[in-house]
Amino acid sequence: MSKAYKEMKVEKWVGIEDVMEHLGLSRWTILTWIKEGKLPAYRVGKKYVFKLSEVDEYIRTDIDKKN
Repeated sequence: MSKAYKEMKVEKWVGIEDVMEHLGLSRWTILTWIKEGKLPAYRVGKKYVFKLSEVDEYIRTDIDKKN
């Protein structure tokens, strides 16, 4: 790996289990939000992957809409 790449702050992709733990929600809720287009997720093969920064942004904007 190049020095420039190592110095970049690259956010890791996480799986559904990590999002479940991060938000304290069930798999069913996460999958429902994905299907409704409420939660940003990407398909890689048969699995969903996420960027926690995008998940957090969704939660913040959703809360702001309700207030």
